[in-house]
Amino acid sequence: MYLFNTCLSLFRKPKTAPFLILFLYLFLASFQARASTILIPMDAESQENHLKAYGITYWVLTKQQKVQWLLNYRGGSFLLPDGESIRKECQIRGVSFEILSDGQTQSILDGISSPSKNQEAVILEKAPKIAVYSPKNNQPWDDAVTMALTYAEIPYITIYDEEVLDNKLVLYDWLHLHHEDFTGQYGKFYGAYRAAPWYIEGKQEAEALAAKLGYSKVSEEKRAVALKIRNYVIGGGFMFAMCSATDSFDISLAADGVDICEPMFDGDPSDANYQRRLDFKKTFAFTNFTLERNPLRYEFSSIDMTSKRSNVARETDYFSLMDFSAKWDPVPTMLCQNHTSLVKGFMGQTTAFERNEVKPTVLVLGENKINGEARYIHGIKGKGFFTFYGGHDPEDYQHRVGDPKTELELHPNSPGYRLILNNVLFPAARKKKQKT
Repeated sequence: MYLFNTCLSLFRKPKTAPFLILFLYLFLASFQARASTILIPMDAESQENHLKAYGITYWVLTKQQKVQWLLNYRGGSFLLPDGESIRKECQIRGVSFEILSDGQTQSILDGISSPSKNQEAVILEKAPKIAVYSPKNNQPWDDAVTMALTYAEIPYITIYDEEVLDNKLVLYDWLHLHHEDFTGQYGKFYGAYRAAPWYIEGKQEAEALAAKLGYSKVSEEKRAVALKIRNYVIGGGFMFAMCSATDSFDISLAADGVDICEPMFDGDPSDANYQRRLDFKKTFAFTNFTLERNPLRYEFSSIDMTSKRSNVARETDYFSLMDFSAKWDPVPTMLCQNHTSLVKGFMGQTTAFERNEVKPTVLVLGENKINGEARYIHGIKGKGFFTFYGGHDPEDYQHRVGDPKTELELHPNSPGYRLILNNVLFPAARKKKQKT
């Protein structure tokens, strides 16, 4: 009030009024600058590099600053605090951004909060610590997630069986499972590649590691790892898996205490009638599936749809993302944020999941309705969450052994890779109880 009365008295003096007007203008301008925010748009038209935008968001979180994820607003945009360092970082990484005044920001948030809009603003609070479960000698380009993290400039730590069995998972908020075979059947590559040097060497290394860790069989060691990962999720961890790590993980859990491996894999016969001894109550996502008994066939079970896609042509192979209520179901909405609702399909050892073998408690986030397959699923286990994503590489339609690395510089706006990075930021969000 004192300041108001003083200004009022000065306004009444003709000589000082112009100077006061200039002062107030500069004051308001400086206040506006301080109150401004940075919008990173994520729609198709405005964003030059969608993938690196996630890296910027993660980088801001590492600076102990909060970010707002604007669900369903311009493709799932990010609202960041303004700062010269953030602007420069966006420019360096080639990420499109807009400077908003305090009024513009409030107008956007008011619109998002409207009950008539299927939108929501979710606060991201902390940069999650990320671990990638992968063999130490694995090439980074063998896995889409490590490529996405590297390209987006999001740091991660590589761990494997020793670290998992040594209870090191508690150090991390988010875990990705490299396209691993948790059944102990070496990826079912025996039929085509049993004479290949890389297969022989990989089998020997796996056997040596199992022996070092105190297990007589690789299958037993991998099941012990799967059980540790299960406990990590139940305790509140976030687990993301692609390709063969999805179904082989659940198969390993269902076959706990059952030998499903033939002699060429573990040196002794499988248990008689092992199919009947599977316990589907132990699995995360899948139920009532039938295991593939033929060791020469490149397939684990009936879960995978790869061999059931004769009616799906490459040119028309797309899957659609489901539409959830942003206000009532922010979790699945977060995981489906994209600049398109139709995503190009891609193959893998495990390409997609048989819809009838997905548990009813698991959310289907993406599906190919024509072929009756789920491509992208999410669920809750204990206090934690898991997401399974079918296929190997979103920008390599039919990835084969020996194929060259995908250059993400050529695909900076990949919708398929965006789904991976949605999951990376997911643990950073302030949680609300979902209704679905």
